[in-house]
Amino acid sequence: MKLGLSVGYWSAGPPHGVEDQIAAAERLGFDAMWTAEAYGSDALTPLAWWGATTERIRLGTGIVQMSARTPAATAMAAMTLDHLSGGRMILGLGVSGPQVVEGWYGQPYPKPLARTREYVEIVRRIFAREAPVEYDGAFYQLPLEGGTGLGKALKSTLHPYRTDIPIFLAAEGPKNVALSAEICDGWLPLFFSPGDDGFYRRALQEGFDAGGHRSWDDFEVHAVVPVVPNPDVDAAADMIRPMLALYIGGMGSKDRNFHKDVFVRMGFEAECETIQDHYLAGRKSDAIAAVPTSMVEAMSLVGSPDKIRDELARWEESVVTTMIIQGPPPLLEMIAGLVG
Repeated sequence: MKLGLSVGYWSAGPPHGVEDQIAAAERLGFDAMWTAEAYGSDALTPLAWWGATTERIRLGTGIVQMSARTPAATAMAAMTLDHLSGGRMILGLGVSGPQVVEGWYGQPYPKPLARTREYVEIVRRIFAREAPVEYDGAFYQLPLEGGTGLGKALKSTLHPYRTDIPIFLAAEGPKNVALSAEICDGWLPLFFSPGDDGFYRRALQEGFDAGGHRSWDDFEVHAVVPVVPNPDVDAAADMIRPMLALYIGGMGSKDRNFHKDVFVRMGFEAECETIQDHYLAGRKSDAIAAVPTSMVEAMSLVGSPDKIRDELARWEESVVTTMIIQGPPPLLEMIAGLVG
């Protein structure tokens, strides 16, 4: 089991103490650090800025939202960062959700799987730099059809540092998870539970069987794992309940919330309905209180260091190859000691 560092979302500004966290992760031998974007700070600029202070740790976008950039713009940024970092870039991609895609970027959301397939294929062609890129898809055309007629197929002027920059896909539903194994080099689950390991193994195997260029031997799964050491398990869970209430209750509509679906699959359907009802009615404190400790324990590591050590075995036996954690240097050191 490897470890990754999440530097998290920004609120009013950069996360407090993030430079110390990155320095600790580099010193402790963490495999990768991950930035994020929603509808505020972007994922690429902080990765370049903070990545410049490191020498070894891999640099991942967790995630670049595909609706925010054309495939060519994303490929250009990834190749540039890969050069600047000496081949340490991981391109994490995701479709986000309709609230952000249509509300913030003003882009259409329907058929995200088909759109993702085209997007990744174009990015890979740009990375390969074998010929000027021509693509005639349902969502993307290079050169553009119906324009001035002056568009020309082009090949990147930048020679890639690596033509095989790894691409990871953020996915939650079974079809998206299978797609990650079919067309990408890794999967980025947001809410993973070792109890659902069999479900995800089957989905990933479906992707491998569909022609994936990776296998169980070299496919990576970097999962976000909240860690809160505290002998009082309920108090530790209190640190995570607000996030789960937000995602289950507010990140989507009543009838279409992919994050909620993940926890329904874990066996918390009734609890999810209660959380969502409270949240959508504006009763956020009630929604938070409705998140059971068992739900928190299913997808995180909370409790005493001994409890966390004992529960690590579930993660080590799962499809997860790297646990992405977030916190101050003492927490990173504790987890590194337990995993090591």
